[in-house]
Parts: sequence; structure tokens; C-alpha cells
Amino acid sequence: MVNVRPLRTALKRPAHSNWFRFLQRSRRYHSYDHEASPPFTPAEDAILSAALSHVPAHGFTNAALTKGARDAGYLDVSTNLFPTGAFSIVNYHLVIQRLALAKHAPSTPQTHSDVSSNIRTLALRRLQANKPIIHQWQDALALLSTPIHLPTSIRELAFLSDELLFLAGSTTVTSAWYTNRAALAAIYASADLFMTTDTSKDFVETEGFLTRRLEEGMRLKNTLGGVGAWVGMQAGGVVNGLRSKGVWI
Repeated sequence: MVNVRPLRTALKRPAHSNWFRFLQRSRRYHSYDHEASPPFTPAEDAILSAALSHVPAHGFTNAALTKGARDAGYLDVSTNLFPTGAFSIVNYHLVIQRLALAKHAPSTPQTHSDVSSNIRTLALRRLQANKPIIHQWQDALALLSTPIHLPTSIRELAFLSDELLFLAGSTTVTSAWYTNRAALAAIYASADLFMTTDTSKDFVETEGFLTRRLEEGMRLKNTLGGVGAWVGMQAGGVVNGLRSKGVWI
């Protein structure tokens, strides 16, 4: 059983706590600023992309990382490039799938409802990118939730929230945007976890779950206190979900 007790503190604090303040530490707004240079060197990209192809069979493991190094033409010792081991594959998947969303940016929205629809479309597309490895994703979530990896995990979730909002057409950074960012992070995290238990055809239940959570967030968007309490509730759901998978929080 994985010990991720610090996640309880990170996720169950109220929205005005340190976790929420982390989401408020906005530099500028989207991945074009977050990724000023390629996030991976050519060698890292070659090894990790090859390792990802082994995840369906071998999971997010050091064995997959070693096989990826061999496939890319590197010696086994080259896995020393990745001091976080198997977590490097998880992080690679998160980063490349976040950046891939830019290729699917919707047309410029004309109304607020257009922005909301775009957010749903983009978030669903991001979730669908997990389909080939969904049977291994619970193990990935366990790695993401361990104390040593938690700061990176929260940082990447914040970047994903930025990307979804920006690509959907929400480009005005106001005080309300910080609340939207935290709410969207909580929604996506809960949908990400829900999908690991979804046995419906084409994950239609995950689509419905995401839609309902987004609609709830929209109803509360004008009430900072309401959104704060709701974010805490959603985060608590993620914690309880991880506990049900054997992760000790």
C-alpha cells in the first residue's frame, strides 16, 4: 500500500489554503509560456516515447523504461537519465498530452456558453488520450500521489487547467479566473479517477460525469465561497477514491 499521507493535506484544505494559493501563482497564462523550450531533450523524448509504448503490457514500471531505452538504441544504463524512474513515464505522458491539446483548439468563442462548451470538449479529449493505458492508470495515479512526486503532480495539473482555459477562449485573467482554475483542476482530477473504474462502452459514463461536474461548477462560478467549498468537496472525493484503490492517505 502506498503511503501518500501528505496528499490529504494538499487536497483537503479549503480553497483559500496553500494548495489554492499555488494555483494563484500565475506567471502568464498558458503552455506557450510554461514550455519556453522543449520539455524533453531528444534522448529523453526518444526513450520515454518508446517506454510509453510498453506501458499497456508492462505498466508504468522501470521494466517499461528499460525496454524503451533499448528500443531507442540506448544502453540500459541510460535509464539513469531519469532519477525518478517509472514516474518519468507518467510525467512524460501528462506533458505531451497537455501540449497536444493545442492542435485541437476550437474556433474563437463568441459567447460565454461557447467557452464552457470548449472546456468540456478539450477536457474530454484529454481524458480520451488515456484510453490505451487506462488499465494501468490507477498505478500512475498512485505514483502521482506519492509525497516525493506530489509537487510535480499539482504543478502539472495547474498547467493543464491553464491550457484548457486558454484554448477554450478564457483569456482574461481576473480574480475569478483563479477560482475557475482551481475548480477546473478539481473537476479534471475527479474525472480522471472516475475513468479508471468506468466499464461503459467508449467511456460514456465518464463523459456524463465530466459534464455534470462542469455544470455544477458553472452554477457556483459567481460565488467564491461556494466554489471554494465545492472545490474542497471535489478534492475530498479524489482522496476517498484513491483510498478505495489502496492508496493510504
